[in-house]
Amino acid sequence: MKTVSVSGSLRENVGKKDARRLRREGLVPCVVYGGAEQVHFITPAKSFKDIVYSPEACLVELDIDGKSYHTILQDIQFHPVDEMILHADFLEIYPDKPVKIRVPVRIAGSSPGVLQGGKLFIKQRKLLIQAIPSDLPDYIEVNISELQIGQSVKVGQLTVDRVGFLDPGHAVVAMVKSTRAAATGASAIEGEEAEGPEGEAPAETPAE
Repeated sequence: MKTVSVSGSLRENVGKKDARRLRREGLVPCVVYGGAEQVHFITPAKSFKDIVYSPEACLVELDIDGKSYHTILQDIQFHPVDEMILHADFLEIYPDKPVKIRVPVRIAGSSPGVLQGGKLFIKQRKLLIQAIPSDLPDYIEVNISELQIGQSVKVGQLTVDRVGFLDPGHAVVAMVKSTRAAATGASAIEGEEAEGPEGEAPAETPAE
């Protein structure tokens, strides 16, 4: 999994009034927890460009006044109207301890069902997984090359070396549903088979 570096500074004051002032200045109040103590800090809102607005998950290397923290983004709060980042929580991680994180799903292959007129639905855009930091993947690849109309890929069917899936095994990740075009195409094919060559009805098979 890729690592994004972010620099920050320790917060001198912790409170709502101070937080509002910081946001007006383009800074985001944050906290790191999971270690010996919580660390409150600030970082420019633009620091989240490669963390939040990216199609892939990532680890975050924080540099707070010269001290490094290996982390993942655990939670982030947005303003309900303008989507300004209000606050972010980072979880400190360690090389030998499993990490729980949501990673995006990436579809691979071409579904025969889609080629026949069906429609692909992605039911899970991200999956919750667990692994030690060095084994965390950027994304989970879901192959749909064998999906016919009415079939699906479920979490329990996915396997990635040294990665555990924490979503329910029966949860559908991707599926191909029938459409009117697919149904019409199937009816047309059945009609051609019933008529036989040159539009003639097929000969009856003699009873034995």
